[in-house]
Amino acid sequence: MQAAHILNDAQKEAESIKREGQLLAKSELYEMRNKFEQEKDEKNRTLQKFEQRLLQKEENLDKRILTLEKRERELVETERKYDHKEKALEERAREVDEMKQKEMEELSAIASLTRDEAREIFLDKVARDSREEAEHLAKRVKEEILEKADEEATKIIVEAIQRTAVDTVTDHTVSVVALPSDEMKGRIIGREGRNIRTLQRVTGVDIIIDDTPEAVTLSCFDPIRREVARQALEKLVVDGRIHPGRIEDIVQKTRKDVDKKIREEGEKTIIDLNIPHVHKEVVKLLGRLQYRTSYGQNVLNHSKEVAIVMGVMAGELGINVPLAKRIGLLHDIGKAVDFEMEGTHAQIGSDLAKKYGEKPVVVNAIGAHHAEIEQESVFAVLLMAADAISAARPGARRESIESYIKRLEKLEGIAQAFKGVDKAYAIQAGREIRIIISPDDVDDMNASKMAREIAQKIEGELDYPGMIKVNVIREKRYIEYAK
Repeated sequence: MQAAHILNDAQKEAESIKREGQLLAKSELYEMRNKFEQEKDEKNRTLQKFEQRLLQKEENLDKRILTLEKRERELVETERKYDHKEKALEERAREVDEMKQKEMEELSAIASLTRDEAREIFLDKVARDSREEAEHLAKRVKEEILEKADEEATKIIVEAIQRTAVDTVTDHTVSVVALPSDEMKGRIIGREGRNIRTLQRVTGVDIIIDDTPEAVTLSCFDPIRREVARQALEKLVVDGRIHPGRIEDIVQKTRKDVDKKIREEGEKTIIDLNIPHVHKEVVKLLGRLQYRTSYGQNVLNHSKEVAIVMGVMAGELGINVPLAKRIGLLHDIGKAVDFEMEGTHAQIGSDLAKKYGEKPVVVNAIGAHHAEIEQESVFAVLLMAADAISAARPGARRESIESYIKRLEKLEGIAQAFKGVDKAYAIQAGREIRIIISPDDVDDMNASKMAREIAQKIEGELDYPGMIKVNVIREKRYIEYAK
């Protein structure tokens, strides 16, 4: 029994020693495996570094090969040029030998000439050589003068452009009036639309009330009318009393305010540019240009820019700077009234300048800045250059806006040419012409006839997309005051 117990203990001890041995073997095997992996990784890194060095050396060798090939090509090219020059020198040497031979032959011929004959031949040759040399010299001097003139002109123009500080502003044909709430739209429209009809009739502006939240859009090609309508509508919204009588009063007062602002803008412009002794009517015309655009470019800002550019160029050329600035500022005053008068804006501006006492040089420059008449001074030439500089910058002008405005102006002009027409407004982007006629001069029957005749004349004289609605309005009012 004891022997069995001892044997059992021995077996257990043997099993324990066996397990310890196995664990020890596994531990040693794990350590050996880790050591092997580390050595393997280290050798891989060493091999990668070695491989990178080999690649770098290979790249360097490729670069050296390319450099050597380039130098080889350069050497071949140099050798080719050298051969070419050597051939040219050989050709030149042959020409010299031929000239020497020719001179010897001429000397041999001269030996048999008299003194006077030899003297005459010599003088002829000297004269011929001198004439050729003078022609070459004159040609070279002319080329140098032209080159310097081009450089100087370029320098003057660049200097003028760099020193111009007036920004080009692009206007649009719509204005947006913000409203305190959408309920105000109903008050602007009024009962059965009487308020909005009155506002459109007295301002000549198309008022668009759509789904845009808390906003009303004013559309009109005439920026002054649009500005009057915008300010008037803003005052009515603030005041809150919106009815036909109040609308007419506010619009009338707003027109006076805008006229005052026009005058102040003209005065500010001549003060900023230091232009003295300007007629008060010319000041008003300059102020109107603030609300006038040409190809989308604000005409007053364009005129200021042209004045500054002309002043800079005149200073570079050493001529009258104040006169140049005056011409530049006034060159487009015809655009302030060109939709009211016949003729081009240059012709109208020239006539206005003459009417209000400007000097002949100013009158001529304005009339000639589009080459419609002959230029009589250097200022006219400078004006054409300055006008082109201001108008030629990218984005400064847009052809579509100008043609659109011209079409609407002509549309209104066709209607206003009929007898009995009081006012005519092109609205709805030119899709409608609204005509206010005098009820004392035109009755209902003739009003219908007038609408038909205006439509026929529009069809015959105007090119336009789609249809144009001719809306003739005959309205008579009777007003009394309770005292």
